[in-house]
Parts: sequence; C-alpha cells; structure tokens
Amino acid sequence: MLMKEESTGDLIRIDDVSQLASPMESHAAGCRQAGQEEQDLTSYDKAGLRFPSGEMLPKCWTDAEYQHP
Repeated sequence: MLMKEESTGDLIRIDDVSQLASPMESHAAGCRQAGQEEQDLTSYDKAGLRFPSGEMLPKCWTDAEYQHP
C-alpha cells in the first residue's frame, strides 16, 4: 500500500498493511519511493503518514483506546 509522508510529500510503500492498521503499533516499516531507486526499508511514525489523497489514517489504526469512553 502506498502512503504519503506528510513532512516531505514522498510516497512510502508499506508492505505489511496489518502493521499499519494495528492500533498497537506506532510505526510501520516501508520503503521510500523517491529518487531513481527504491530506498532501504525504514520505520516510519504512523502519525506522519497520510493516504496519497492527503486523508489521515483512521483513528482505529492509531488509537488503541478509540472506542473506550
């Protein structure tokens, strides 16, 4: 799945979508899609990732307590 890093606008390829969707994980591993060659696998803070359209990640992907009062 391609995500966009908010601070740079670069696309990040996330292979393990379950890690991205897990509210228990604060980071997701991905490869930056910038330059002529794909970059090495790096850990990205989920708070700084957006969908390519600019939408934020769903709260249920980032907050383990989102359904608790």
